[in-house]
Formats: sequence, C-alpha cells, structure tokens
Amino acid sequence: MQSIIERIEKEIAAWTPEAGSVETGIVRATGDGIALIDGLAGALMSEIVLFDALHDRSLEEALRESAPLYGLVLNLEEDGVRAVVLGDASRVHEGMLVRRLGRLLSIPVGDALIGRVVNPLGEAVDGKGAVAAKEMRSIERAAYGVIERAPVKAPLHTGIKAIDAMIPIGRGQRELIIGDRGTGKTSIAIDTILNQKNEPKETRPICIYVAIGQKESKTAKIVAELAERGAMAYTIVVTAPSSAPAALQFLAPFAGATIGEYFMQQGKDALVVYDDLSKQAVAYRQMSLLLRRPPGREAYPGDIFYLHARLLERAAKLSPELGGGSLTALPIIETQEGDVSAYIPTNVISITDGQIYLEANLFNKGQRPAINVGISVSRVGSAAQTKAMKKVSGTIKLELAQFRELEAFMQFASDLDAETKKRIDSGRRLTEILNQGRGAPIPFEMEAAVIFAATNGYLDTIAQGDIAAVEAKLQDYLAREAGGTLVAIKESKEIREGTEAALREKLAAFVERHGGTSDVQMH
Repeated sequence: MQSIIERIEKEIAAWTPEAGSVETGIVRATGDGIALIDGLAGALMSEIVLFDALHDRSLEEALRESAPLYGLVLNLEEDGVRAVVLGDASRVHEGMLVRRLGRLLSIPVGDALIGRVVNPLGEAVDGKGAVAAKEMRSIERAAYGVIERAPVKAPLHTGIKAIDAMIPIGRGQRELIIGDRGTGKTSIAIDTILNQKNEPKETRPICIYVAIGQKESKTAKIVAELAERGAMAYTIVVTAPSSAPAALQFLAPFAGATIGEYFMQQGKDALVVYDDLSKQAVAYRQMSLLLRRPPGREAYPGDIFYLHARLLERAAKLSPELGGGSLTALPIIETQEGDVSAYIPTNVISITDGQIYLEANLFNKGQRPAINVGISVSRVGSAAQTKAMKKVSGTIKLELAQFRELEAFMQFASDLDAETKKRIDSGRRLTEILNQGRGAPIPFEMEAAVIFAATNGYLDTIAQGDIAAVEAKLQDYLAREAGGTLVAIKESKEIREGTEAALREKLAAFVERHGGTSDVQMH
C-alpha cells in the first residue's frame, strides 16, 4: 500500500502553477539576506522564486538573464512570505518584482558532476563550463524506511589503521568525526576519499566532499590534492564558503545528500563528507533569527535537531529489491575545548551510528590520528569488518584503552611491577604502530599484514623510537617480497591457513634481517 509520505511527494512533484498564470509579488522590505514579500498567496514551502528588477518582461526573458537571482521561500505568513536570497542580497530592493517559478528547490544530478566543483545550487564554480547534467532532483526528500533498508555489512575502508582496526565504518553507516579545531578531522575524511583509489574499480564509491563555511583557499588546496592524487576521477566537491550567504551554507549538505542519493539509487556506493555541520547549524540559526523564528537553547531554533536528523537519516544501505546501493555519511562537528556535551555535538552524536573522537591532548603529544579510543565507537562494529581484519585486530581497542588508564596512573606511581611495565611498553608500541601521517592511506591488505605482525609479536624486539622506520621498511618489504600473499588477502578478504603460513614465513625473514635498531639505520 502506498504510504502517505510517498503520495504527498508524488503530488508535490507533479504540482505546477495554474496554466496561463505566473503569480507575482512585490518586495516590501529586505535586509540581511531576507526578503519580506507581499503577495504570492499560493507559494509553497521551499519553493524557488525569481527576483526581477524589470516589471515589463516575461518570465522566459527574466530567466534568460546572465545571472538570475533566486530566493527560497521559508516562511509562509498571513499577509505574505519571507524568502532567503540565494545570492547577492544587495541586488534585492524594495518594490522589486518577485515571480513564482512553480517548482521546489532542485539541483542537477548525474555522472556529469563527477570531477567537478559546484555550489549548493549545482552551478559549476571550477571554471570548466556549465555542468551538463540532465536530471534535476528536489534537494529535500523523505529518508528511506526500515523495510527498504538492508543491514550494514560491507566495510568502507578508510586506509587509516586505527579506524579500520578499532572503529570500522560500514557502507551505509553514519559515523561522526568530532573534535576541536585543528585536530585532524578533515584529514581523516580526505584520507578516506584518497584511499578509495585502492578499492576495486567496480566497488569503488563515488565520493562527495561538502565544504561548509570553509575558507576558499582551504577548499582549493583540497581540490588540488585530490586532483594531483587522481581522486577527482571519482569525487564531487560541493562548496559553500564562509563568504557565501547563510542560505547556501544551510543548503550545501542537502545538495551533497541529493547527489549521493542519485548514485545510491543506481545501485552504486557513495560516500558523502559534511565538513562541517557546526557551521551549517550556525548558518541556520542566523537565518532563523532573521526570519523571526523563536530561539531556543543557545539561540538555535527548536527544529535544529530535525534539520540534522532528516539530513543524516538519508544515509542508508538499500535492500536488494531497490538495487542494493548505499550512501555512507561522515559528518564532522567542531567542539570547543573538547566539550562534547554542548547542544549541537550531543544532537549529532544521538543521530549517528558512532563517533571518532579526536583529542587535542593526544594531537599535541604527536599521536596521528589523535583518536581517543575510550569514547570513540562504531555501533556497527565488527559487522562492518572483513574476516581478515577481525582476525588481526582482535582486542587492540581494549588493550589501548587499558594502556591509557595505566599511563594516567603511572604519573603518580613511583615504581611499577613487571607485568604493568610490560603492558605499558606493549601499549606504547601499539600506539606507535597505529600512528599514521596525513595523506598516506594504506590498502586494506597491507593494513591487515602490518597489524598481524604487531599483534603476533614480530615487532616486539623493535625499540619504540624505531617503530615508524621499521614499519615503513616492513611495508616496502611486503609489497616487494609478499605480493602474492597480499593479493590472496585482498581477494578472499580473510587470512586462510595457507596465507597465514606464508605471511608468517615472510615476517620471520624480515625480523631476522631488521631485528635490531642498528639494522634500521644500515638499511
């Protein structure tokens, strides 16, 4: 039986203004990107309107203007409507004509967007000409229901050892990346996009990076890095910089979700990064206050939770009947002084399927990524891990959490027993092994081999300070000498008996050659 939501959506999609009539209104007042419009009695919520400086031309002539100025209706009032200006608000003035366009806010979607940088309206901003996408989709839609979804099982490999081993992300999951400013949140997201190049082409997800309220120079650097590393071949960038109107910053994540949903509905996998939703919340608060909506906690409007809920619920793993595609969401939230109990962080934590918490203290100590394993969690967990990663990662997370507790205790202890010292040394070595620089994601099979070496005692004789150098040599050695073993892990996604024997043989040979710190310098 057709659901009420589906029926309403179909009615809205089929809606057009009455034949032969284009309803018009007049701007009564304007300020701070908001226009108060008289008339437009039939306007719909989230409908697009056109601001036209000339009263004596047709709608078709107005739309042919080189830079048409649009507005988005967000308040329906007794004597008119309030709309946010999607562009240069200084061009809007009292007495200006406003025309209804008879459609809700829609953006172009399709393969033509891949490799492009667009704004939240789907307009190209990379200087490569207009986007040739033919299909338009409404920027808002109801999320898929429970029956239309499938369990999250397939892993989305980030290429970051600490995450893939301890906080696995599945295709169709919503995993929050949270932490203070400058703790490496964006780096994790970009490395995840870069790592998709290591995935088989047929299962490689289309990646959408949404930059909200970022400096244009930062976004340009990210685009340049993605292009240089060959990742723009499967990536789309949606940007609403800090200089953009609040309305565009508010709409940017919905544009990213709409583009990602197109690929999900084609039976493909997609990954969307929202960087970051804190800035979207601030933009929405600004708009809501200017629209005279009543403020709530921390001056945010009462529907701020619903804003993020309806956005993040669109991430899903679809059932086989609907094609089996997936949309994975990596929202980013910036905290102030590590305060995860603030309004927006707690809201988004409660909506997502887990969080990767980056701690400033760990970052300052040189840990990369600076993940606090005690409060970071994936609620999908090992269901989103391959058999190989399950086997090698085992109890790493528990060991590291215990190590952090012992390390804190050690500051107040004068002497330690042998067992505690051993645990602390093991924890420090494990921390070093999981350390990973920015921009260096590792293929899944190499991650599994390195973690196998670490958890099976092959690196126990290496001094803590030499772990990084020895690990780099181990990766080179395995790529050169154990290519067949790595391919077997990659294809079977598990470490079978024969594969394990071959891997142990290669690791024993490596330890024999590089067992001491002096060998590290020599080689």
